[in-house]
Amino acid sequence: MHLSKDRSDSTILEELGRRLTQARLDRNLTQEELATAAGVSKRTVERLETGSSVQLANFIRTLRALDLVQSVEHLIPLVAPSPIAQLKLQGKERQRASSPKGSQPASDRWRWGDDP
Repeated sequence: MHLSKDRSDSTILEELGRRLTQARLDRNLTQEELATAAGVSKRTVERLETGSSVQLANFIRTLRALDLVQSVEHLIPLVAPSPIAQLKLQGKERQRASSPKGSQPASDRWRWGDDP
């Protein structure tokens, strides 16, 4: 299955679970063996493989035990700033997102209960 933004969260989690199951089976590991190698409970591995919600740290531990932690790089690739942005930053690291030019400050916006 191809993952896309049109898929529901639960569908994506289920697909990730199927892929983790396949990776575990390709390595000929039981759920218990994987859990021991990852330092998580067998129930956590079961939850991962069924697409249930788990802590991100447990997901990473499981990926590490399957020798797949490098795959996280594909999830959120490192993006280098453009040359112009690098000049503007002058070696500093960006700390905040900025508002579009011409937008109103939050205090000047209309709020529920304000009279028109």
